[in-house]
Amino acid sequence: MQRRIFITVFFTGLVSLAIELSASRLLSNYFGSSNLIWACIIGSILIYMTIGSVLGGKRADRSPHEESLYETVMWAAFSTGLIPSISKPLLRLASQAMDHLDVAPLVITFIVVLLLFSIPMILLSMASPFAIRLLVENTRESGNLAGKVYAVSTVGSFIGTFLPVLVLIPSLGTYRTFLVLSGILFLVSLGGFLKTKIGWKKVLVKYSWMLVVVVLCAWVGLRGSDKIADGLIYEKESQYNYIQVQQQSGYNMLRLNEGQGIHSIYHPDTLDYQATWRQVIAAPFFNAPPYQTTDVHAIAILGLAGGTSARQAASVFPNSHMDGFEIDETVIEVGEQYFGLNDIPNLTVYAQDARLGLRMLDTKYQLISIDAYRPPYIPAHLTTVEFFTEVYNHLSEDGVLVINVAQIGGDRRLVDALATTIRQVFPSIYVSDVPNTFNSIIYATRAKTTVDNLYSNYLLLDAEGNMPSLLKNTLETTIINLQPVGESKLVFTDDKAPIEQLVNSMLIDFYLSGGIEKLQ
Repeated sequence: MQRRIFITVFFTGLVSLAIELSASRLLSNYFGSSNLIWACIIGSILIYMTIGSVLGGKRADRSPHEESLYETVMWAAFSTGLIPSISKPLLRLASQAMDHLDVAPLVITFIVVLLLFSIPMILLSMASPFAIRLLVENTRESGNLAGKVYAVSTVGSFIGTFLPVLVLIPSLGTYRTFLVLSGILFLVSLGGFLKTKIGWKKVLVKYSWMLVVVVLCAWVGLRGSDKIADGLIYEKESQYNYIQVQQQSGYNMLRLNEGQGIHSIYHPDTLDYQATWRQVIAAPFFNAPPYQTTDVHAIAILGLAGGTSARQAASVFPNSHMDGFEIDETVIEVGEQYFGLNDIPNLTVYAQDARLGLRMLDTKYQLISIDAYRPPYIPAHLTTVEFFTEVYNHLSEDGVLVINVAQIGGDRRLVDALATTIRQVFPSIYVSDVPNTFNSIIYATRAKTTVDNLYSNYLLLDAEGNMPSLLKNTLETTIINLQPVGESKLVFTDDKAPIEQLVNSMLIDFYLSGGIEKLQ
């Protein structure tokens, strides 16, 4: 009996952590992966586990039988297996609410889906105190047995931390991961029951309906795409992202996770999409004139995605080699298949974190572009004085940093805070807004420069008569939309970078001021 109980405890610990990690992924696909979302998930799971521990101890005292433990695990398997079929339609509603910026149903859906995890987590948390009650025969060994139970459960939880992230979700997707976890619990419970006095026939008669219901619900509920999206031609979950590719009027668009930003766009016959991506190519022309397109020999793009900016840069700077950093290998594969990433000349792609990847190279770049948004947030480690110091050290004497930053409804606090942070390292800072968007572009030059350089380089290139139209349009947009560089009391460091707190404050102010209604 002892061996069976320890096996049960091991797998309940494994599935508990696997559910928690899978829950975070399930919700991040629709609500983002901010610290606030993580706090809600972890906090609610801890509450469920607390309730389960109390109830498990009470039930074990009332019914100290091995069969009762396996029955609890069986119900946990059933409730886990229902998560995909119940959550999918709810999250589709959340997706529609997100598209229409409808906050109330978005919040309600988030709370309801969080509550979905309460039943399996409470039931799974009942296993350890139940196991201790069954194993302890005298008080002399109770401490030792309790320690072993929690040790075995913790080892299971350790494995459950990595199993969904590294294996199940990339291979099967989040919804099917829950079905696999449910199947594990069914097998554990069934295996335990078969070793008790209850015969396998009685077990099948009493519990087989659960498996039938889970299978039928999964078969009906998991049909179709995870999100409703016009022109959807590709959909997959990777280790890092929920990925969608839409095709509209011949344009391929890359959307990640909650889908509120277009991360890349591609048309085989178009280079100028009149949006944020092209602003990267304006950066080198803040250098002293005359500055030519042939003066750019090395470019780094941190946040490559499908390669829209890289493709535009390759057309304007033909002599340049480019290093593109994209942490998600599946996004790179999507870029190759749908965004012409393989066709970009002189581009080397690195599938790794941008900051770590940049640190490993010795190249001096004329241009380093940073656009690694997970809307509406920027990864905090790409916003700090220490990071910008690393960028500075990887730039040539005529090197320029360019970073895409959000300003929401005229609230420029994030732009000002990043500009102030960058100013701790770079001598000259410039800001230009992107028309008809919530984006601003910050340019920072390694050498001390003036804005007159940009005007002069534009006039010189225009006078030559052979400036690419993409570059001409971009420089004109940059010049027309130049803004005063604001200041902030915030300076982001590796020790303290309250990006999410600042962005959350901006979003709340935007909502309270009626900004969402104006967008609708």
